[in-house]
Amino acid sequence: MAKKVLVVDDEKLIVKGIRFSLEQDGMEVDYAYDGESALEAAHAMQYDVILLDVMLPKMSGFDVCQQIREFSDVPIIMLTAKGDDMDKILGLEYGADDYITKPFNILEVKARIKAIIRRSSKQNRDTGDKMETYGSMKVDAGSRRVYLKDREISLTTREYELLSLLIRNPRKIYSREQLLHEVWGASYPGDARTVDVHIRRLREKIEENPSDPVFIHTKWGVGYYFENKE
Repeated sequence: MAKKVLVVDDEKLIVKGIRFSLEQDGMEVDYAYDGESALEAAHAMQYDVILLDVMLPKMSGFDVCQQIREFSDVPIIMLTAKGDDMDKILGLEYGADDYITKPFNILEVKARIKAIIRRSSKQNRDTGDKMETYGSMKVDAGSRRVYLKDREISLTTREYELLSLLIRNPRKIYSREQLLHEVWGASYPGDARTVDVHIRRLREKIEENPSDPVFIHTKWGVGYYFENKE
């Protein structure tokens, strides 16, 4: 089945170029030129990945990302201004899984889209239909759903992959660089702050007291690890 991608950018030539390139690779591509239309499309259709520009008419990419996260964990790749670290960090804070800086090479865009879809598909194949319980938290590996005290917690693709990796290797300490390599891939150009932002967001969702976690712990100066200390 062809993968479905939503491309959101107010520059029509950019949309046209990305759409043509992805369709050449057999993907189905929808597009939107403003934030409101993007949000409507995300509500109406199920996508394998959304490519979302930060600067959009009617509603910013950050706001679109944040509202999509209220009902979907679809992978979101933000398009940010070149060298604008704040845009990248804010995108991650609002729930984005990845970012690409403008101007970009279309080959990089295609590679990043394919990589995030491939990792998501592999995770689904590898996990099976297994429900695991860790104190008050339950993880349904088959459906990639996480529950805290029987209440479903909405995680982004990256957040789930981070949690899954740590859970599968309890008490193993991963450095930020190792997590970046394992979850984002060896060719990912981002830095360790990406991991810190995702760990913080993950803790805010699964820990009752993020400042005193019972699941995801920090080994100061070394990295992060999972251990159920409830």
